[in-house]
Amino acid sequence: MIRVLIVEDDPMVAALNRQYVEQIGGFTVSGTASDTNKAKKFLSEAEIDLILLDIHMPGMNGIEFLGWIREQKQDLDVVLITAASEMDQIQRALRLGAADYLIKPFEFSRFQEALLQYKKNFHKIRDKSRVNQQELDRLLQRKNTTGSEFANLRALPKGLTKNTLQTINEVILSMETATFSTDELAKAVNISRVSVRKYLKFLTEIGYLDEDLIYGVGRPIYQYHLNKEGSQRLQPYL
Repeated sequence: MIRVLIVEDDPMVAALNRQYVEQIGGFTVSGTASDTNKAKKFLSEAEIDLILLDIHMPGMNGIEFLGWIREQKQDLDVVLITAASEMDQIQRALRLGAADYLIKPFEFSRFQEALLQYKKNFHKIRDKSRVNQQELDRLLQRKNTTGSEFANLRALPKGLTKNTLQTINEVILSMETATFSTDELAKAVNISRVSVRKYLKFLTEIGYLDEDLIYGVGRPIYQYHLNKEGSQRLQPYL
């Protein structure tokens, strides 16, 4: 069994993460800690394989704690969990060897994917004393891909701004109708249809919105609605 320590200052989130872990075979929650001092104490008393680590906590934050773990040469792995999406923190986490990172709020499927991928690599490494280059490349493939994905999220496409994107997103989330057109959104945001179309194109490309072409009287109209599985895809840009 892979022994997990949950480091999270919000009791409800910690309980939810425990529930998630317990739904995945091969893992057991050895304990929880509400801050890094308690986590350090727990690590001094018990063997842990994987830490689910929140970033924003009182005292030492998750990134600093991950750095401390590396300085102590602790033989364990860390999956970072954050409600924010600051690129500098994500880059620091990658450089410190985070096995994965989840942006709150996340779907169980993404949580499950992170742990199953970790379990797959965990057993491959533990079951072999040596690996060849091909096997090593496969082990590193997900981490390298994940890192490059976030490296590409440093800036919005040319011509888009964070403030306008935030405004458009707030309007989309507040709209009473499940679907909306370019014209409806442009009117609600009070910016030009041409500008709104650029943002809608971007939001569709990253999978945050779904786009449907509706045929009726006159020219076809594009209708948009939120992609329920794409809620996390916008956060790195905001």
